[in-house]
Amino acid sequence: MTMIKGYSEKVEKIYSKLRKTEEDNLKSRREEIKDKLPKIIKIDSEISRLCLKLSTNIFKKINNRDEYIKSLKNEITNLRMERSELLVSNGYPMDYLQMHYNCSKCKDTGYIGAHKCSCYKKYLVQLYYDNSDLKSLLNENNFENFNINYYSNRKSEDEPRTPRKNMEKILSLSLNYIKNFSDSNENLLFYGNSGTGKTFLSHCIAKDLLERGFLVIYKTSADLAQELKQLQFEPNPTLEDLIINCDLLIIDDLGTEQISAFSKTCFFNLINKKLLSQKKMLISSNYNLEELTRLYSERITSRLFGDFTLCKFYGDDIRINRNLKNKKI
Repeated sequence: MTMIKGYSEKVEKIYSKLRKTEEDNLKSRREEIKDKLPKIIKIDSEISRLCLKLSTNIFKKINNRDEYIKSLKNEITNLRMERSELLVSNGYPMDYLQMHYNCSKCKDTGYIGAHKCSCYKKYLVQLYYDNSDLKSLLNENNFENFNINYYSNRKSEDEPRTPRKNMEKILSLSLNYIKNFSDSNENLLFYGNSGTGKTFLSHCIAKDLLERGFLVIYKTSADLAQELKQLQFEPNPTLEDLIINCDLLIIDDLGTEQISAFSKTCFFNLINKKLLSQKKMLISSNYNLEELTRLYSERITSRLFGDFTLCKFYGDDIRINRNLKNKKI
């Protein structure tokens, strides 16, 4: 909770540091030009003097005011051109004596008017990523380490295709999901046997989207249920905003939380809000569809089965097979 509350302050500190660094850099550039090309600094001072004069006289009632204002503007323009020509002729960029912002839209403040700039989210995502448990997990659980060979080519009578062919299909769907993430409202439901790669693939998707600048929040269903319960009694707008408005909410191990009428209501309200606001979700569960129907109310399962792309995982337990293979070695 404390970490979440501190995100805004940390982002503000990032912007403050960016501005301070550039202010120091500009000061150094001005000192350099003052030593090498002092005439440019004199021109700069004259431009500042004329701009001040323009701002103080623009609304005053003076004779021939329009002509006077026009002449001031022309003089300022000519001086700016002379400054630029001197800089360029001496090997400097025209904007050498201007602030160089990382984001020209918000001038490294994070805000355009009262609204957060698009760059704000980039820093928020990085902070969340760096401070979450995901960072260490995603060092291993990513597409580079995804091994399709863990899935068998043996087809069972109960399934339409082999575990490997099935996983190839889900993998292709997941890669397209990432590729089209900005232009789609698709939600995913991974379900099936334990140890068949649901959590691993969720981590892979999370890593790729985080690195593309999307805010991905990863929660086990037990942790999420606890937080939703707390929000009912201890309002926390920052936490609620993070859960509701993140680009992707991943809920892992649905069905392992303590299920009650109250938790079902909280869960229904959450998925309903996110569906209505078109904020995407990826939910995984070790239960099959029939078991989920028994665990949850019809209004929950109708949304899970109707508004999510269903991806069934099956095959041998990869964790067991991997451990057995390592022991043989």
